[in-house]
Amino acid sequence: METCRPLDACIAAADRALRALGAPARASRPVPGEPDTAKMKLSTDERRRSAGLMRVNHAGEIAAQALYHGQAFAAQNTPTRDMLLRAAREEADHLAWCATRLTELESRPSLLDPLWYAGSFAIGALAGLMGDRISLGFVVETERQVEGHLDGHLGSLPPDDARSRAIVDAMRTDEIAHGANAKAAGGIDLPSPVRALMRATARIMTGTAYWL
Repeated sequence: METCRPLDACIAAADRALRALGAPARASRPVPGEPDTAKMKLSTDERRRSAGLMRVNHAGEIAAQALYHGQAFAAQNTPTRDMLLRAAREEADHLAWCATRLTELESRPSLLDPLWYAGSFAIGALAGLMGDRISLGFVVETERQVEGHLDGHLGSLPPDDARSRAIVDAMRTDEIAHGANAKAAGGIDLPSPVRALMRATARIMTGTAYWL
């Protein structure tokens, strides 16, 4: 079993947290959809609706970064850690895309992003400490729930907001792949009470991040 030295792991985890929360989000892939003037086509209420939903998605990507970072911090073998960090890098693209769209909509991220990161990192580390198969199962269930969440956003975004729709659709494709990869790597099905608790926690975050 391969593990990182504790001090190295702590320094790396702190660096990832600072990059997720403090550094301007940078994507390795272009923002989906065409740079648009959709905000000119949207009413004030529609623009506010799109901004609220994209703020929720941005907060969700902060949480996703933290979950993967926490799980990687506590992962019990190097292949699992590498897979988790690779997925986190793809989630960083999502974070940058959502940040870009919020700027285009003349809005802002959630004011509670540090809280979402800290709580999610703790949950991810706890999942990692339970063993790689349980941790990977946590990824499978998380991505399943995120897929449903994004499906709901596709149904709620204003029809004329093509840019936000393209971003959400591309994110959905990546999330499905992350879940499938974790399942193939040995992720197990989590007990139904754990899945229910995850859904309840997600509802609290999304309901709060929409406004704050």
